[in-house]
Amino acid sequence: MSPDGLYVYGIVRARTPLPPGAAGVGSPPAALRTVGTDSVATVVSAAPAQLRARRRDLLAHQNLLTGLAEAGPVLPMRFGAVAPDEEALRAQLAAAEASHLATLDRLAGHVEINVKALPARDSLASLVAGDSTVRRLRDEARRRPGYEADVRLGQAVASALSRRAAEAGRKILRDLASMARATAAGPDVQGCALNVSFLVGRSDADRFRTTTERFAAAHREHVELRLAGPLPCYSFVGASANPAAPATPPVAAGGA
Repeated sequence: MSPDGLYVYGIVRARTPLPPGAAGVGSPPAALRTVGTDSVATVVSAAPAQLRARRRDLLAHQNLLTGLAEAGPVLPMRFGAVAPDEEALRAQLAAAEASHLATLDRLAGHVEINVKALPARDSLASLVAGDSTVRRLRDEARRRPGYEADVRLGQAVASALSRRAAEAGRKILRDLASMARATAAGPDVQGCALNVSFLVGRSDADRFRTTTERFAAAHREHVELRLAGPLPCYSFVGASANPAAPATPPVAAGGA
């Protein structure tokens, strides 16, 4: 038992095998094992004495969860979760055992895919052609150049780029939400018009990605879409997921 406690990676069904060759955080990498009840278990290792978000440890955490998710459902913990000891961990598992099992059942066969929408880069020409306010301010800045004119033009451009990205984000959100079991709005990201995660059936992940890529190509002058996944289902282990309605995309205040 580590005097610094147990580092916790995630919760799985009891008797779920560990991915071959997987190793834990720390230097040298800590050995992995499970602690649990008859129905659910946590994957743990000895907690390092000084835990920091080093690249190697972040990758070890992520790679283990990805390997577990390929074998079955997992309730992933964010990086840095530490339990004081096995007794406390078993007590917590037992108290929430029914809830954990229900969530594991719900996530079985699914992955998380995150989509971010940002204002399109290198789209100033199409923006000027399509936005009368930006054209007017550009012409004014040419006739009467100066700091204030440049600021007004810059603000108008940033606002228009953000607005177009948000409009495109709402469109793709409607399309993608119909392909997902649930959605979860992510935290606001500066310069980002949309940050939403989707709970997608593993068999539908390729179609989901293809749909997103086609939309991005067709609207490349309006929005830049960034996909991450398939991922372990970080965003769908709590109450933040909405199984019925698509999440409302946050609209960025300024351009990227």
